[in-house]
Amino acid sequence: MPAATPTEAGVSTAAERAHLQRMWDEKLAAAEAMVPLIGRLYRRDDVVPSVHGRPLVGQSPIGIVKAHRSSRRVDETEVPVATSLAILTELDTMGLSSVSVDLGDLASRHRRDRLGSTLREFLDDEFFLRRGTADGSSRTAPRDVVLYGFGRIGRMLARILLERAGEHAPLALRAVVVRRWGPDDLVKRASLLRRDSIHGPFAGTVTVDSEHDTITANGTLMQFISADSPGAVDYRAHGIEDAIVVDTTGRWRDAEGLEQHLLAPGAARVLLTAPGKGDVPNVVHGINHDTIGDDPVVSAASCTTNAIVPVLKVVSDAYGIVHGHVETVHSATNDQNLVDNYHPADRRGRAAGLNMVITATGAARAAEKALPELRGRLTGNAVRVPTPNVSLAVLHLTLARPVGRDELNGVLRDASLTSPLRRQIDYVESPEIVSTDLLGSRRAGIVDGLATIADGSEHVVLYVWYDNESGYSRQVHRVLQEMAGVRRTAPAAAGGAPRPVREEAHAAL
Repeated sequence: MPAATPTEAGVSTAAERAHLQRMWDEKLAAAEAMVPLIGRLYRRDDVVPSVHGRPLVGQSPIGIVKAHRSSRRVDETEVPVATSLAILTELDTMGLSSVSVDLGDLASRHRRDRLGSTLREFLDDEFFLRRGTADGSSRTAPRDVVLYGFGRIGRMLARILLERAGEHAPLALRAVVVRRWGPDDLVKRASLLRRDSIHGPFAGTVTVDSEHDTITANGTLMQFISADSPGAVDYRAHGIEDAIVVDTTGRWRDAEGLEQHLLAPGAARVLLTAPGKGDVPNVVHGINHDTIGDDPVVSAASCTTNAIVPVLKVVSDAYGIVHGHVETVHSATNDQNLVDNYHPADRRGRAAGLNMVITATGAARAAEKALPELRGRLTGNAVRVPTPNVSLAVLHLTLARPVGRDELNGVLRDASLTSPLRRQIDYVESPEIVSTDLLGSRRAGIVDGLATIADGSEHVVLYVWYDNESGYSRQVHRVLQEMAGVRRTAPAAAGGAPRPVREEAHAAL
């Protein structure tokens, strides 16, 4: 029986209403059956499932149904949840290892398979070189990670790393370095991890051992180390070796300052969660992460830079950018004063909860570092506003050739769905969307298609939302994986060799 067609009075008959409810119940039941399969494949085999780039690890049954619903944006056909369940059931018995699995792509290609292969035959062809070893010997030990600082981005990164922790996880959060403020310091920091006014409660359990200066979260033991400077830490004394130190303080931003971390025994590399100065590489994952190499000190740039650079890259490649101005409407940050008081920076001393504050931003300069073809072509400014999170970048661009609104939006929409930048760019069209609707976004930036201004001339205006905490932290995590050498492969087209990708769906988690 086909789905009911709503009329002005709603669904017309009781039979149609019952049919719609039955369809929903069947979807939800299939999604509920998928949850343990997804968890087992991820924990046991390091297999990361998604639906056209929408991650499934850690999702609720409702979240799984929504991910399948969004698949209509890719090929106008919603991937049946039951089909994904069937694919996962087969994958669970195939002994795969460290592979990204796009269930939407697999379902679509199996549906078009001209050989008439059964699902198992099709999957055997797809993954014929991706079998793991019986004793797990193909796996490498996880890379140690240290968070230097435990503020907004530090705790957000901790949540991401803890969500992905496990026996076969490629990254292991081993320690957090902080400056102690009092006898209840550890308890208070555990409370800040457990409860968050913006992002909600931590999904799991948090236990404090004040005697040994540790916090255990979801089975991960984190050593808390008290230090006032990077060189004062001995990580080896805590069994930590070859660690990547993620500096979330922003206190040191040039190579000389950040290289102090490398003096600490057990530290090997440094990742800064702020724009780097001088010759420190500014990396925007998806754009120039392949240039990291063995650089001992790397910057993940800023939240604004990560939001705008992927969009600028798409527009530049399609139309060329002659000049651009970036105006950022940014949520207030911790470096502003709650009430009027002295502040070394202009205007930031005025009460953050009462004022819009014009301030400088280095996003334009950092964007030019990531996209050298735009050097000298961008300017930028920022306005801090009294909201706690989620910001908006307004891009005023002069292009090399004219373009209309529908064409420009189409290019950006396609980039968000099928391009290599689909983990960085999202696209929405809603006449009612506001900043809180983008809270928790996993993408670096979200293009607001209905706000686009393009009248067929060379002058266009784009509006790009971004969760300056969650979206940015996921970009930092992707750079961290790159520095740790995390690689996965996606299945090849039938009969071919596997094609290498970088983290594919895992990076979008």
